[in-house]
Amino acid sequence: MIHVGGSLSLNSFSDIILKNKKIELDSAALERMLVNHRFLQHFSDQKLIYGINTGFGPMAQYKVSQENVLQLQYNLIRSHSSGSGELLPADTVKALMLARLNSLIQGYSGVHTDTVKVIQALINNNITPCIFEHGGVGASGDLVQLAHLALVLIGEGEVIADGERQPTAEVFKRYGITPLKVHIREGLALINGTSAMTGIGLLNLVYAKRLLQYAVILSAMTNEVVEAYDDHFSYELNVVKRHAGQNKVAAMLRKALQGSGMIRSRSEHLYNPENIKHDVFEDKVQEYYSLRCVTQVLGPIFDTIAYAENVVVNELNSVNDNPVIDHDNHNIFHGGNFHGDYVSLEMDKLKTAITKLSMLSERQLNYLLNNKLNEKFPPFVNLGVLGLNFGMQGMQFTATSTVAENQTLSFPMYVHSIPNNNDNQDIVSMGCNAALITKKVIENSFEVLAIQMITVLQAVDYAECADKLSPITREVYSNIRKIVPRFVEDKPRYEQLKQVKNYFREHEIPAFSTSPETTPA
Repeated sequence: MIHVGGSLSLNSFSDIILKNKKIELDSAALERMLVNHRFLQHFSDQKLIYGINTGFGPMAQYKVSQENVLQLQYNLIRSHSSGSGELLPADTVKALMLARLNSLIQGYSGVHTDTVKVIQALINNNITPCIFEHGGVGASGDLVQLAHLALVLIGEGEVIADGERQPTAEVFKRYGITPLKVHIREGLALINGTSAMTGIGLLNLVYAKRLLQYAVILSAMTNEVVEAYDDHFSYELNVVKRHAGQNKVAAMLRKALQGSGMIRSRSEHLYNPENIKHDVFEDKVQEYYSLRCVTQVLGPIFDTIAYAENVVVNELNSVNDNPVIDHDNHNIFHGGNFHGDYVSLEMDKLKTAITKLSMLSERQLNYLLNNKLNEKFPPFVNLGVLGLNFGMQGMQFTATSTVAENQTLSFPMYVHSIPNNNDNQDIVSMGCNAALITKKVIENSFEVLAIQMITVLQAVDYAECADKLSPITREVYSNIRKIVPRFVEDKPRYEQLKQVKNYFREHEIPAFSTSPETTPA
């Protein structure tokens, strides 16, 4: 059981969404919500308050009569439940719900505690509203996606429960969940925020961190099978470049390669007079950039993920409603906390970084597959008969195509504002689009790294060096070989590729689960 009272870490968030941990609502936070709700009821009497007794957006100049103020909230929810496209996956919807709950439980939205209690019931019972991918522009919040959440909370629309799409009313009845009734402004408070982009963004960060772990491991294993030199990931070389991410990645590489029998010492091989009596050396004095510059390429990606985590977790723990109901200062403040620029910009930066990660993977893959470059392995790491068998040739097309898609998807949404809503929303963040496209880039990258992993395993077997791998990389080799055994004959590999991808998504690398060292041992 995880306590939810307004402040969540990415790890707690991940445990709730991906490990199905139940949530418990903090009693003090619920009491604060009730105080805030009562204040709004009292303060709004005989006053003109946006979204309570006025229309919304450009219609705010129209006053709504007292007898229609509750119907106004239901009209808002129903009219904005207009999404289209594919349904968001269950874990994404669960993330969205948790993000909305965590904003409302701050006690600045004037809503009744029933609101968060219904969301809690959905999360704890793994009931996910049917929410569509298209609709939000990320400025007055993720209006359309959150409207579909609100529609379910009032007992309407559809949900996914017990693996099936079903009417909400039937599922609520079966699970004993009482639909939410509007008390004063629950409709506006539910849909007016950044919770869709924030929930998706947080999941993106969870998976981006796993991608980085596997990118480091694959870089380590690729350096092993080609018997690279050790100095490019050394403490001494990297510490003079004063970037935290570069030094973190270098430390991860050192940890991954500790005990390897494949990595060569430059001091022993090239600084020894006995080994340099030739005028021309067959071995490369320095490796290609995709092997030698791993810390410089993945370092900025490490830093980008870390900074994005800080920003998006801050958004998770923020109030992103409008207006802000401040009972401590006995006032209501109107503004734009629903604007998603913080999340949108970080998602654009993240997808650019992950695209570069996939490009590094593709270049390392190409190095292993091109015998003219590596001069160590047969073409396409083909363990069969050259000309008759094809090895990894077919899979390379998929990797190349997928990286190309990532490169196109990296165009930023943050600068792609289109005014709408009678130009009331004249500059918008497109944050939900940014988060969803980033999600696609991350999924693509898992596929590319899965292809690279299968290639590395084949290269290890060709070189017959599995027993010389480091303990950490050998464990990875063994785990993935259980999914994809060594192969010679040509067979369809798409199911195995999918299994490796899913393994990457579902498993962290234990050696990297704690912060890597940044100083020499």
